[in-house]
Order: sequence, then structure tokens, then C-alpha cells
Amino acid sequence: MPRVLLILALVATAFWVYTIVDCAVQPPTRHRGVSKPLWIVIVLLLPVIGGVLWLLVGRARRARVQATRAPDDDPEFLGRIGSISDQDERIRRLEEELALLDAEEALSAPTDDDDAADHEAASTPRDDDDEPRGTRGAA
Repeated sequence: MPRVLLILALVATAFWVYTIVDCAVQPPTRHRGVSKPLWIVIVLLLPVIGGVLWLLVGRARRARVQATRAPDDDPEFLGRIGSISDQDERIRRLEEELALLDAEEALSAPTDDDDAADHEAASTPRDDDDEPRGTRGAA
């Protein structure tokens, strides 16, 4: 009889530890009823009964939980984005637009000759000044 009790105690302890770990590692989306921390407390305080409750009531089945997929793994998303040729055409058009913008920018950019002419014009005194030299701003 003591051997049977010892084996039952070991099985109950293993079950208790399993349910604690299982409850702790499950994502919060797979907990039903109450929150994850409360389920852990229930399983800790009621070793066998809490574990059984966790497995029967608290743990949502995998089939019921919607699996989240990355966009490149979702066939529905992949079907919506169009074919490869559509993407290639869009890339080609964008490259053409970028080349046109680069060409326009190169044409409208000032050259070194333009900069020198602007600097020379700014430093040359204007003849239409009414005030004699050196008196501007003096009161």
C-alpha cells in the first residue's frame, strides 16, 4: 500500500508541475475563462483539481485558436497582391519616373559658372543708388 501511495504522489506531483508549466507557457490568447495569472494561481493552490480545471476549462484548443501567419505565408494575401508581371511593370514605371526626376534635377541645378556670375552681380555696386557711398544707414 505505501508503494501505491508513493507512485500516486509522484504522478500527482508530475501532473501538477506539467499543468503549471503548460499554463505558464501558453500565450494569453489560449486562456479561457479568467486571465493567465489567475489560472496560474488556481493551478498552484489547487494542485490536482486546478490542473484538471486548467485542462478541461481554461486551455483553449489549438483548432479554435486562429493561427497568425506572416503575409508571405498567407495564400489569401498572396492572391490579392497580383502577379509577378504586375509588380515588374510597377517597378519599371517607378524607375522611369525616377530617371526623369534625376534628369530634371540635373538640368535645373546651378553650375559653377552660374554661381560665379551671381556672386559678381551681388558684389557690383548699383548705379541707381541715390545716396553717396559710405553714407547708407548713417543717421
